[in-house]
Amino acid sequence: MFEACTDLACDNFFALLNQGPLTLTIFLHTVIVLPMFFIYFQEKKRLQEGGDR
Repeated sequence: MFEACTDLACDNFFALLNQGPLTLTIFLHTVIVLPMFFIYFQEKKRLQEGGDR
């Protein structure tokens, strides 16, 4: 499942994530942390507009 990947035109997604800590960090922040900010501000706006009636 994990194999060496030396260029950007890589077929294996796991090999692309295995390139180093920076690639994994960017991926995790894109997939997990950014949607959390979006959900936080969305819920904050909803609560300021009158809560859950």
